[in-house]
Amino acid sequence: MRVFCISGAQVQAGLALPEQLPEQGYVWIACSREAFLAELGVIQNTLEKLTGQTLVDLHVSDLLNAQLPSRFDYSSHYDLMVFRRLAQRPDSAAASPAALTNNGLAPQGGKRSGPPVLHRIDTSPVGFAVFDRVLLSVHPADCAVREAYASRLLASTQAHDATDPRSTSARGVPHNPADMMLRIVSHMVDGYLDLRRELSRQLDHWQAELLHPRTRFNRWDALLHARMALHQLEALCDDQHTAMQSWTESLDSWRVAEDGTAEREHELLKIRSRDVLEHIDRVVQHVRRLEHNTETAVQMHFNVQGNRTNDIMRTLTALTAIFLPLNLIAGIFGMNFEFIPWLHQASAFWWTLGSMGAIALVMGLVFWRKRYLARTGG
Repeated sequence: MRVFCISGAQVQAGLALPEQLPEQGYVWIACSREAFLAELGVIQNTLEKLTGQTLVDLHVSDLLNAQLPSRFDYSSHYDLMVFRRLAQRPDSAAASPAALTNNGLAPQGGKRSGPPVLHRIDTSPVGFAVFDRVLLSVHPADCAVREAYASRLLASTQAHDATDPRSTSARGVPHNPADMMLRIVSHMVDGYLDLRRELSRQLDHWQAELLHPRTRFNRWDALLHARMALHQLEALCDDQHTAMQSWTESLDSWRVAEDGTAEREHELLKIRSRDVLEHIDRVVQHVRRLEHNTETAVQMHFNVQGNRTNDIMRTLTALTAIFLPLNLIAGIFGMNFEFIPWLHQASAFWWTLGSMGAIALVMGLVFWRKRYLARTGG
């Protein structure tokens, strides 16, 4: 568990829960799901001291649920956002079977196939309870998103210029808990955007193999799992978009103090919410484009295979047609009759053989001119 007290551009980090709120600013309580379950009573007491309210039991269950899809809910005292992160596991990190099942990108009870980049996508949910002056976030164990943003927050504080009042927003220090939540969510969405190049490269490689005329593609199981994973990512992003859209619409119902600073901060929340929605839309569009390209490559692969089969059958049919009259001549002279023309002449064999060769040559030239024996593939 990590606790941050943000007052203006000053950030104080600690491990103990605060007894009271700072005079100006707010408190960010970031804990893992296991720590939240173990310290639930202490956290509830702290929230009651700081805000006068505690979390509803149903919302506590949502924060503890490791398989909950992205969703938004609210009460009269706080808002609840559950957002499934799109983070990348390190290459050396071996995911447990339970983790592979929980993230929704692998079939249960089986080894994951498909592009290696899909093996490292972690979609565990991150929960946020947004009060007026308190932000409670519940992360998976060893959450890289929390540590990365905490490091950025502390770095922005160290680089803060006290003489410049505008440096708070310029250096990335959020103004309020809602702003903090939106920045963390935006950081999680941007984590998937970084995977686009690698994912596109792997699927482009498979598409090249599918369309190569001399390559026998045998990775159909991996391609099927990749398409299933992309489809599940699309559904996951749709849930994220719905949750963020609900949050954005709820901002219109907020009561904002009639002063320039409060109105500006509220407007910045709307702008940042729309920016997160735009990033999610980019993820959805990219996933759909990959699905479409993969489906198109598979269809083109079978079309190419069909064209190759047609070329082979056309060639075999032409060759069969060339040999049909030759077989007819050979069948006639192979009859067991006593009297057959040319049968007892010395030159009959050569005349018959020459006639058969001439017939085959003429029919071959005719079929070649009609492109029955020509190659259509490049």
